Amino acid sequence: MQWENLTSPDFGEAVRQTGVCIIPLGVLERHSDHLPLGTDFLNSHKLASLAAEQSPAVVFPPFYFGQIYEARCYPGAFTLKPTLLLEVLQAVMDEIGRNGFKKIILLNGHGGNIHLLHFLAQCSLWEEKPYSVYLFERQLSEARQKEWDAILDTQLHWHACECETSISLANHPELVKMERVPAAPAEPLNRLADLKGAYTGIWWYSSFPEHYAGDARTASAEKGLRLRSLMVAELAEFIAAVKADRGVPALSREFFQRAARVTRGE
Repeated sequence: MQWENLTSPDFGEAVRQTGVCIIPLGVLERHSDHLPLGTDFLNSHKLASLAAEQSPAVVFPPFYFGQIYEARCYPGAFTLKPTLLLEVLQAVMDEIGRNGFKKIILLNGHGGNIHLLHFLAQCSLWEEKPYSVYLFERQLSEARQKEWDAILDTQLHWHACECETSISLANHPELVKMERVPAAPAEPLNRLADLKGAYTGIWWYSSFPEHYAGDARTASAEKGLRLRSLMVAELAEFIAAVKADRGVPALSREFFQRAARVTRGE
């Protein structure tokens, strides 16, 4: 069920029936020359909507505010100030909670959001909320991973690559421009290879200055449909597990009760 498509009475019933809202997260950024700027949130929202048909949940409207500072040197990237970004994400979750949802699943469709969303999830221990937050890490089961690997013809899969392009062809073929796929694959340049043991904000640009990582020449909609089905099945199982979970809410209550006793000096 998609939030924006429900009537108000139907929305209330959906909250009561499911108790779970999925926020599909992405950004607006360059995906080489052949994929749309909204690739991440478009694919993430499609994945969530399909999985929610198998394991009922309410899917939040397409959300494109995330960490994408590394793409600010390309036309079309859209960013918010870091502190504002965190406030917006927290405010969105609070509004979802105000609408009655007790569990929120963060579905990340953009690699650059990983550290941000881990931190956001950790921030749930700062202030007690009436809802629990679950970040879906998108790890396929061993059997599904083998099937995934067997579908693909290339090895490097990071950005606008064979798998992402294939899934985009399955989800929104009218937005993909296969005639613009680069003639050569994009391998990492490793321009900071001599700087061992360090993480820097410029790391992605140092290896992939054209915002392309992999080889999309062998992408196809047929591959995309098969890849998507594996992801949908994995997410649907995760939604069901979150619905059944009692551990996170119980442990959160225990944690904040203990924190309150510390505050009272007990």
